[in-house]
Order: sequence, then structure tokens, then C-alpha cells
Amino acid sequence: MADLSQEEWTKKLEADTNAVVLDVRTQDEVDQGIIPNAIHIDIFKGQGFIYEVEKLDKSKNYYVYCRSGNRSGQACAIMNQLDIENAYNLEGGFSEWQGEVAFME
Repeated sequence: MADLSQEEWTKKLEADTNAVVLDVRTQDEVDQGIIPNAIHIDIFKGQGFIYEVEKLDKSKNYYVYCRSGNRSGQACAIMNQLDIENAYNLEGGFSEWQGEVAFME
């Protein structure tokens, strides 16, 4: 797991052809906007979160964020324990995100 600044995270993501963006916030938070093309798995689902993460492609690189960077840091640690080697935590999270924002349908 690596904690990356907004700039590092964005640069790495843009250059990564094997990237998946993962939003681990609650549904209420997701309704306020997401980073484009992110998949959503709420870390507060507990065991449900683990089940969902276990279904993910372990060969991909995951760019993980939450509101402030705390839950996504926890999510990255869990993902590492589940044999997902490349999980990158967005420091400052969505609350400091400077990039594009999308809204779920």
C-alpha cells in the first residue's frame, strides 16, 4: 500500500493502463459525486466489503479513495491482506480532490 498525494495519485493513475478506481465511501457520500469511472464498495459493509474485494481482479492496480483518506487507507490494508498487491491510497480523499467529478445515475 502506498499513500499518494493528489498529484502523485493522479499522475500514476493517468499513466496506468491496468488501473481501477475504487470509492469506499457510503452511498450518501457517493451521491454527492464520484471520481469518474470509479467502482463503489462501501467499506462500512464490513464482511460484505471483504466479499466484494475478494471478487476483484488481483492483477489490477487499485486507486482507492474515501472522503478524507482514512477509510481508504484501511481499505488498502485489507486489500493487501487479500493478496491485492497494488493499492494506492489518495491522501486527503475526495474532500481535497481537484479533478473531474461525476454523478451516478
